[in-house]
Amino acid sequence: MAFALRKRGPSSFQRASEGSMTLVEHVRELRDRLFRASLAVVAGLIVGFVLAQPAFDLLKEPYCNLPDSTNADGVCQGFLQLSPADGFLLKLKLALWIGLIVAAPVWLYQLWAFIAPGLHRHERKWAYVFVAIAAPLFAGGAVLAYLVVDKGLAFLMESGVTGLSTQLEVTRYISFVTTMILLFGVAFEFPLILLMLNFTGVATARRLLSWWRVVIFVCFAFAAIATPDPGPFGMTLLALSLSLLYFVAVGVAFLNDKRRGRGKEIYAGLADDEVSPLKDDNEPIEASAPFGAPDSIAEPEPVAKPAPIERRYDDMT
Repeated sequence: MAFALRKRGPSSFQRASEGSMTLVEHVRELRDRLFRASLAVVAGLIVGFVLAQPAFDLLKEPYCNLPDSTNADGVCQGFLQLSPADGFLLKLKLALWIGLIVAAPVWLYQLWAFIAPGLHRHERKWAYVFVAIAAPLFAGGAVLAYLVVDKGLAFLMESGVTGLSTQLEVTRYISFVTTMILLFGVAFEFPLILLMLNFTGVATARRLLSWWRVVIFVCFAFAAIATPDPGPFGMTLLALSLSLLYFVAVGVAFLNDKRRGRGKEIYAGLADDEVSPLKDDNEPIEASAPFGAPDSIAEPEPVAKPAPIERRYDDMT
């Protein structure tokens, strides 16, 4: 018994990249991908609701590491809760954060699958590279922030008038810690901007290195303004980390320029206000070949006499 094989048509990715999809089909695809991403976030929210208590215990560790935060039995003191609903709302907030992290592979893939057809092949290749670098950078910044939080807390509470034995309010403490983690993680993506400028040909490595004074000043100013920790540990460590990542990014940019052969152009070593050298070749001008006599022009043919005026127009004109 013979079965007829039905030929499969092009996939939605191929149709979108070729531009053969209609606007309605694009809207339907966006709806489907948003629905799948929402389902993943809801599933992650359920997982996050289960893991909210271990996450809260982990975020509480910097406070429990303070010298006067434990009682005589060595048990960490509880936080101050001003409203009966604060604990439940805080658990939902932590569950949402965990759900977004757990469902990140799904909703990031849905976002990428919708955007990728509009990119060229080499643009998609570099997007994979940047995403692969962005995740470890964010994780490194988050870990560094978590390690420095206890130092900042100790400085802030020792420098205050109330002392270390002050009982902290739970929502403000968790907001302080999560803001530090998020800020450090996002700030560690700064080298990707420099690499994007270099890999796209907007700025060379030599040009990026010439900005080092401005970049270091901006790093310290950003750390002083954006860091919620007014102590010297958080902002100084963030500024130094950003400065180090800047020089690492410049080093990668130099390797990329060397691989692509940038800097070997004829005017690459000249400044913007420097006159380019001109070759002074005094080559003698040789005599040109003699020209022959011009050909005579033939006489023009006689012009026919115009027709009478009554024969110049037809019956309609």
